Amino acid sequence: GGAVGSVVSFFSAFGEELLLIMILGFLYWSFDKKLGKFVGQNLLVANVICPMIKNVFLRRRPYFDNPGIAILRPVDSSADVYDITAQGYSFPSGHSSSAAVVYGSIGAYTKKKPLIALAVALPLLVGFSRVYVGAHYPTDVLAGWLIGTLVIFLVPWLERTLKNRALFFGVILVLTLPGFFYCKSNDYFTSIGMLFGFMAAVVFEEKKVRFENTRNPIRMILRVLVGGGLYLGINSILKLPFPKEFLESGSYGALCVRCVRYAIVVFLLIGVYPMLFGVTDRLLARLKKMPESETQAEPEN
Repeated sequence: GGAVGSVVSFFSAFGEELLLIMILGFLYWSFDKKLGKFVGQNLLVANVICPMIKNVFLRRRPYFDNPGIAILRPVDSSADVYDITAQGYSFPSGHSSSAAVVYGSIGAYTKKKPLIALAVALPLLVGFSRVYVGAHYPTDVLAGWLIGTLVIFLVPWLERTLKNRALFFGVILVLTLPGFFYCKSNDYFTSIGMLFGFMAAVVFEEKKVRFENTRNPIRMILRVLVGGGLYLGINSILKLPFPKEFLESGSYGALCVRCVRYAIVVFLLIGVYPMLFGVTDRLLARLKKMPESETQAEPEN
């Protein structure tokens, strides 16, 4: 029925960009920077590998070729549902892979039973919903889950084995850069841009910023809300120099601009934005102490 359909469709959101970015933002900016980096790195590698495979198999989405199947939740709701550059190819399912990576990485890192249960349940629900909404075949979803699960184990293993970060990043780039030569869909160029930005930002943050996580609920919420706003705002600003027709043309130039745009966004959010935390934390602390410090200052005079 309609209500059941809405609920099933809703579970697709657990594999979608905005929610996953908010979860990552919460983990990295507020809760546990190391966990945020672990999840973010795994997610971005998986998000590049999926479109690289998609652009080899070039499987069209079920609703393209089966008149009986309607698309209830397109990948890009702002674009034409039959624009394959915007909507991407079908095999494997990026939503299923992203869900498996994000929730699976949290479960693998924390080793807490409730989070491990969520790490199994949420990707299953996301995968079923992707078939239900007409965006994927069951085999797309199975492949997405498999890629997501493999990445959780292989990427950290590679990092531990190579030890040298420059070498590790180099190997990841050698594996992911070939997509530039044959990929023709937005998803690859978005994800490889994010991966570039992430790699640069992690190094920059460790050398120049070194921000602290917080357990203060107001600070936690503020960091995520401001970060989410900046994500949307910076992305919109970076589109301004280019005509809308060019950005939506699917040309190689437009795809490269997309890559650079996402690299800048992620670098600013992961590397530069946390520089503000120290300033805002000191301001909040000063506001709390103000009446107290003023009363204490009088006897000294």
